[in-house]
Amino acid sequence: MTQNLKLSSIAAILTATTAIPAAAELKYENNSGGYVLFYGQLNPAIVSVDDGEETETRLLDNDLSNSRVGLRLMQPYGSNEFMFRFETGLGLPSTGTANQNGTNTNGWTREDIRHVDFSLKGGYGKFSAGQGSMASDGAAEVDLSYVGTALYSFTNDENGAFFYRDPNGMLSTITVGDSSSNFDGARRGRIRYDTADFNGFSAAIAYGQNILSSSDDDDYYDIAVSYKNTFAGGVEFAASVAYAVRDFDGSSGERKDTIGSASVLLPSGFSFTAALGSRDDTAAGASDPNYWYTKLAYEGDWVSWGKTGVGVDYFDGSDFENDGSSTKSWGIAVVQRFDSINTDAYLKYRNHDFDDTVDFDQNEAWVLGARWRF
Repeated sequence: MTQNLKLSSIAAILTATTAIPAAAELKYENNSGGYVLFYGQLNPAIVSVDDGEETETRLLDNDLSNSRVGLRLMQPYGSNEFMFRFETGLGLPSTGTANQNGTNTNGWTREDIRHVDFSLKGGYGKFSAGQGSMASDGAAEVDLSYVGTALYSFTNDENGAFFYRDPNGMLSTITVGDSSSNFDGARRGRIRYDTADFNGFSAAIAYGQNILSSSDDDDYYDIAVSYKNTFAGGVEFAASVAYAVRDFDGSSGERKDTIGSASVLLPSGFSFTAALGSRDDTAAGASDPNYWYTKLAYEGDWVSWGKTGVGVDYFDGSDFENDGSSTKSWGIAVVQRFDSINTDAYLKYRNHDFDDTVDFDQNEAWVLGARWRF
């Protein structure tokens, strides 16, 4: 068993993280209704992963919602609203790159850029251009639960790069990230149109390319429809469905994803969230995976510091990596809000069980972290 960070230091690190004072909003307004807003967040986490033979424990940046900084500029023009957004990750050692062989510490690269986005919004809807969200981004992750800060339909944030071990104790070439996904849309250099809201319904369509990667010349296009409303009695409901296509450059191959998710939050604090998706991949040797996901959660004001959320979820996938494979994953988490310092602290357990041609050892992860926003 390896131990890169003494567990006795966990409490001290979390205390230091959440001791950061709350910052006033860095917003600067002009006399014509416009503003410039600077914002960001830090999201360090202690991650301990057990692959069945060894345990690795490290202090990392949580890829679930990575540390970042950004700027928004808004300026009204008559009945229109112009917006510019720049946002980038900080390039810190991430849970998305850590595995049994170490952690990528190469620092910031251009692929850490999240948004360089221009948009114009009016009664006709919204036109966007630049690096930003495709129409399907978020369609598999509609989630009204507070515990969604740490527990949601993408189950690979904490240990996605870790390799499974086979029954003989040897590391395989299959990672946790290979064995599951929610197929949610990505950010691309794209043009996008969003309709105006019609009684809670809206739609979006986009076309883009991966302009941040020199090795990806594929074309991406997608469409999504969303709905959100609060009904009598305070029942909140939200849902989204999307269809996304990736055309592989230089071949006749094509990947088509159909995804959807929905969430309901009751006045009692209970919530139920579900997601599902399927992939049709015509590339040579590719499988056509599918999954379903569900979560039960509860939130309430149990302490004076802020809201508390708890939840348990389950992921069931088929044909990831290879036809006939089976992926099961479940997790449980608690998230505690600290209003005075604008911080969400969380503790999560995640279990992955993947069966392919062999029954691999289960991969387990504990995550203790805190996200501070400014």
